[in-house]
Amino acid sequence: MSTLTETAPPKTKSQALRSFHVADFPTLTGREEEWRFTPLRRLRGLATTTEGASAKLAYEADGVKLSTVDSVDPVLVPFDRISALAYEKADGVTLIEVDGVLERPAVVKVTGGGEGLAFARTFVKVGLFAEAVLVLDQQGTATLADNVEVVVGDGAKLTFVTVADWDRETVQAQHIRFRVGKDARVIHVHVSVGGDLVRQYTSVEYAGRGGDLEAWGLYFADGGQHLEHRLLVDHSVPDCRSYVGYRGALQGSDSHTVWVGDVLIRAEATGTDTYEINRNLVLSDGARADSVPNLEIETGEVAGAGHASTTGRFDDEHLFYLMSRGIREDEARKLVVRGFFAELLDKIPVEELRERLGTKIEARLLEAGA
Repeated sequence: MSTLTETAPPKTKSQALRSFHVADFPTLTGREEEWRFTPLRRLRGLATTTEGASAKLAYEADGVKLSTVDSVDPVLVPFDRISALAYEKADGVTLIEVDGVLERPAVVKVTGGGEGLAFARTFVKVGLFAEAVLVLDQQGTATLADNVEVVVGDGAKLTFVTVADWDRETVQAQHIRFRVGKDARVIHVHVSVGGDLVRQYTSVEYAGRGGDLEAWGLYFADGGQHLEHRLLVDHSVPDCRSYVGYRGALQGSDSHTVWVGDVLIRAEATGTDTYEINRNLVLSDGARADSVPNLEIETGEVAGAGHASTTGRFDDEHLFYLMSRGIREDEARKLVVRGFFAELLDKIPVEELRERLGTKIEARLLEAGA
């Protein structure tokens, strides 16, 4: 493994320090800007431990080549202590390779190994001009720190769906890193519905002109859940595009969601076209949504750049309108929330997975109304 330690350009929104070594990072206090929303005490030791793994994940692949290797050249240099911990403690690398055109969606099921700490590194390699739909379906129970690196070759097309459908006891801190090749197109759809605390950091870099990335996110926090999503889209190459659209719903006492979206357009990234938006729907009292969009532009020669964020309560007028036309209250609530999430569920090109997630969301609404 490389021993690289480097300093990020001083104007990025990410932490300055990048290193593979846990010891290079100071102890977390919770007062750091990048950790101030995260309840460190609920990470079950991931923020403080230096011990190795005491639990393992199980992988099952359908429609794609899966292997375990000792190492691969890294795409991600960790931005934080927990990501570095995952690099140090992961036992090998789960390698997913895609060449040519996959005729049907490929699914990699990841199952948690129960009690104890788990660490993992997954590397997805999509070849030149390849085309694929790949699903990373995460289920079971775990206390997990993991890194997922995705390299998309020139001219390739990848739809990458990551699902955090963990059991309620799970804690996960994950970093997903994309390297988008010349004229490559990537659609990333992330869904968070399970777990006690799930914190995902997604970062993007471009390796050539014409790279195009869409990042979509859907999350639903129930009573007591903490679901946190952070993004850094780093435009350092001319004529590339990014679009970020995340939507979340919250219900129940002490449910908490966090979305922090950082987009950096460097001076050399002329012709960039970027937009990010986050929308949150608060369904009950006691729920809290934090939303922080950030856009930093170092050149005036851009095709477009913007950001937006909205957070609002469930609209009682919509509910009254539907009920006045004979629709029961529970059914009316399902219709409103289903409409809120419909666009994002439609981004998932696997019908069985869409139905499973839609059913889970509706079941939560029924439980809340019981």
